[in-house]
Amino acid sequence: MADDELEAIRRQRMAELQSKHGDSSNDQQGQQEAKQRETEMRNSMLAQVLDQFARARLSNLALVKPEKAKAVENYLIQMARMGQLGGKISETGLIDILEKVSQQTEKKTTVKFNRRKVMDSDDEEDD
Repeated sequence: MADDELEAIRRQRMAELQSKHGDSSNDQQGQQEAKQRETEMRNSMLAQVLDQFARARLSNLALVKPEKAKAVENYLIQMARMGQLGGKISETGLIDILEKVSQQTEKKTTVKFNRRKVMDSDDEEDD
């Protein structure tokens, strides 16, 4: 009798785990679909805004520097939504935008030397 009860508890627990796992896979699938829809919307908007050569340049940039390409894409989409773009952006126009973004995100590096004063011959006096 105890074995039957134990088996029933195991089945119930297994059903609970499977239902939880099934729900999480549905949630993950929903997230993937939402991400895919967002990517498709971005690509369609960029296709409307950029000409063929500018799209090629942007895709090449995305291969080398994905964070910079994402920043440029966001900038272009924002400009398109605000109606600041007059027509399709050519490759030279994209280059100008890339230069602007590069200037805004440019990192300034400085090097500072800390010299140690151990065993320095200038500190010793000759007797």
